[in-house]
Amino acid sequence: MHDPSSVTSATTANSLRILVVDDSIDGAVAMALLLKYDGHDARTAHNGHDAVVEARAFLPEVVFLDIGLPGKNGYEVARELRAEPGLQDVVLVALTGWGAEEDLRRSKEAGFDHHLVKPVEPELIEAMLRGL
Repeated sequence: MHDPSSVTSATTANSLRILVVDDSIDGAVAMALLLKYDGHDARTAHNGHDAVVEARAFLPEVVFLDIGLPGKNGYEVARELRAEPGLQDVVLVALTGWGAEEDLRRSKEAGFDHHLVKPVEPELIEAMLRGL
């Protein structure tokens, strides 16, 4: 029989601070809820400006970032986050409907670590997070 305290500490040890940025409020909130269910500390933002403000305050370890955002697009946000003290090592994941070769090239140039095209299976996201 498992000791409940060991399960809790294992879950806590694997918990990440994750920021989900998407102008689709329902999509961002749903993803954040799934991440919370998996034991992560997840927050949301819905435009480029708010993403930068929230990232400065929250200091996430991972940011799932849509490219097509109102105001600052995801490429601009990625560049800002990479230049921000305390956020240079954040794992940036483009989570977007944009999947052409040009989009992949631009996301790499902007500093993204990964580029996922929506819709993404939750199992893929879980596996990526376990690998961090």
